[in-house]
Amino acid sequence: MLEKKSKGFTLVEMLVTLFIFSITFGAASGLFVSAIKNQSRTLASQQLLDQTSYLIEYMGRALRMARKDDIDYGDGAVNCLSGDKVNFATTTGGIKFRNYNNQCQEFYRECAGEVCRLKEKKGPVGSEIENYLTSPNLYVESFNIGPSDSWDQDDNLQPRVTMFLEIRKAGAGSQPKIKIQTTISQRELDIQQ
Repeated sequence: MLEKKSKGFTLVEMLVTLFIFSITFGAASGLFVSAIKNQSRTLASQQLLDQTSYLIEYMGRALRMARKDDIDYGDGAVNCLSGDKVNFATTTGGIKFRNYNNQCQEFYRECAGEVCRLKEKKGPVGSEIENYLTSPNLYVESFNIGPSDSWDQDDNLQPRVTMFLEIRKAGAGSQPKIKIQTTISQRELDIQQ
C-alpha cells in the first residue's frame, strides 16, 4: 500500500482561502470607511452646533441689552433709527438697534458669490466697524426677523424680537443643517411715560 504525504495546499484550497480573506477584508474596510464618514459628519454637526450656539447667544445678549433709540436721553447718544422712542428696526436682511454703549448696532445677512454669512455693524454713526459673525465654513440660508407684531413699537408690552435662522455647513453634498427660532426681550421695561 502506498502512503500519500501532503506537502502543501492544493490550488482549490488556496483559492477558497483567498476568497474568504478578500470578503472578510472587504467587509472590514467598508465598516472602517463608514465609521470615518460618520465621524466626519458628527464633527461637522458639532462644529455647526457650537458656532450657531455662540451666534445666538451673542446676538441675544446684544438685543437684551438694547435701549430705546431716543435722542432726548442727553447721554451723548445718537439717533440710530427713525422715529422717537423706537426699540428696533428691520433692515434689508437684518435688524438694527441702539446698544447699551449708545452705539448703533446691526445684524444682517450678507451674500458674496456662493457664500452667505451673518455680519455685524456697530459703532458711532459714520465710523461703524463691520465684523463677520459666522465662519466661511458655514452657509446662512436665511436670517429673518419675525412677524412685525413680535416687535411692534406701540404694543405697550415688553419689547421683544423673534429671530429665525437657517444655517448649514458649507460644502457640496448633504451637509448638516440647523433651523432655529428664538424670541428675545429687552431688559429695560417698555413703560409709557
